[in-house]
Amino acid sequence: MTPSNPLSKMTRLGLQHAGILLACAAAWFSTAAYAVNDLPGGPAVRQLNLGPAATRIAEEVQWLHWMMLIICTVIFVAVFGVMFYSIWKHRKSVGHKAANFHESTTVEIAWTVVPFVIVIVMALPATKVIVAQKDTSNADLTVKVTAMQWKWGYDYLKGEGEGIGFISALDSSQRVMSNNGGPKTGEVVDDYLLKVDHPLVVPVNKKVRIITTATDVIHSFAVPAFAIKQDAIPGFVRDTWFRAERIGDFYGQCSELCGKEHAYMPIHVKVVSAQDYTKWVGEEAKKTAKADSQPTEMQVVRN
Repeated sequence: MTPSNPLSKMTRLGLQHAGILLACAAAWFSTAAYAVNDLPGGPAVRQLNLGPAATRIAEEVQWLHWMMLIICTVIFVAVFGVMFYSIWKHRKSVGHKAANFHESTTVEIAWTVVPFVIVIVMALPATKVIVAQKDTSNADLTVKVTAMQWKWGYDYLKGEGEGIGFISALDSSQRVMSNNGGPKTGEVVDDYLLKVDHPLVVPVNKKVRIITTATDVIHSFAVPAFAIKQDAIPGFVRDTWFRAERIGDFYGQCSELCGKEHAYMPIHVKVVSAQDYTKWVGEEAKKTAKADSQPTEMQVVRN
């Protein structure tokens, strides 16, 4: 009986793993991975940077992002450039000897003052933006956002539309699609797992205050185009705000791991004109009045 060869077993196992990886790669490049377009107000195909800003705060955040990146890149190139140049130019093999000195006042002052100046240059504009992000005063509209597994509750507390409230959840067609393994081959679904049944509707160029809380675990209300990300914590009330400067649909998701269906908790904010918002408020008020006029099950039993 021929003894088994451990090396051949490892080789076969490695080939099997390689085959699985190749199959996955082929599936990725040949199916719905490319059957999708950029989603305005949401993610883009092969997106490597922040998406287009829809608020002034988001523009400031993107400017800070680039400023910090440039400063850090310059520091990186300068420090490592000097280090590698020194290692190469003053190496022992060409006859250089290490300098023998101790305590340089000039060097100590330089490496204390220069980083301090850099930090101040970075901190001042960042602090300005952070303070602006937390200024929720004088809002035109206040909406309470209640997070729950795995949907969002929106209650309009102040401003036009006061008294309106509804639950927003993943659209049922998207749930069916996900249960079947995702979009079919060749099917174009730009808003996959981002489509909801009832979007949050707000008017353009109005300051909207968002008050967040949760009923079960920690969630996070995040819309990248507005540069807002506010945790929703059970038993606590947090707030943030945004002022959308253009009409359109903007998407986000819960950005705090909140349970097994965390991926099925999208956010859709629909920014409309002042006239369209007034019209929407009127329609929602009629729906609320109609619902309130219908007898409840308890009232039917009592009668």
